[in-house]
Amino acid sequence: ENTPYDPRSPYSASKAGSDHLVRAFHETYGVNYTLTNCSNNYGPYHFPEKLFPLAITNILEGKKVPVYGDGLNVRDWLFVTDHCSAIEAVILHGKMNETYCIGGMRGDISNLDVVKMILKIMGKDESSIEYVTDRPGHDRRYAVDWSKMKNELGWEPSVTLEEGLTKTIEWYKANEQWWKNVKSGAYQKYYEQQYKGKV
Repeated sequence: ENTPYDPRSPYSASKAGSDHLVRAFHETYGVNYTLTNCSNNYGPYHFPEKLFPLAITNILEGKKVPVYGDGLNVRDWLFVTDHCSAIEAVILHGKMNETYCIGGMRGDISNLDVVKMILKIMGKDESSIEYVTDRPGHDRRYAVDWSKMKNELGWEPSVTLEEGLTKTIEWYKANEQWWKNVKSGAYQKYYEQQYKGKV
């Protein structure tokens, strides 16, 4: 919670900027707040361009799974319903004008190891992995110390990464039409029909 912000891309800078705005409103106008900083969420309805759903849906389609660079970038992963329960804990029991970090893991895991875990759960081997050019400004490691959540609010994740991945994989298997419409772009027809070119 006290680590200085150090954004390395416009995307991460915009998220840091929102927190600075909230704190500035408190300092200037006395507006009370609670802030939460979470790690990468995953689970049902995750947009298929992201690592987990892209890997899962590509495997279901018999395609390769792209992995940035050498795949050794480390992330903390948080199952979406665990994030919801953490936000609820902060709303109900958090202290005003405090920040809480929310994470889903107890140790580091690389993107490559996550992809291998997905492949194993889905009964595939590592020949499905395809290494692709890394993206600019790609941070090597995100780690989240969520001990304040545990010590002050009694919150901790309810599922392990493997359990959460299994639930996520089962959801994508059961909701093939949803993600196929998203990947094909067919979902955009709804907006065209509903709003007639206004979006």
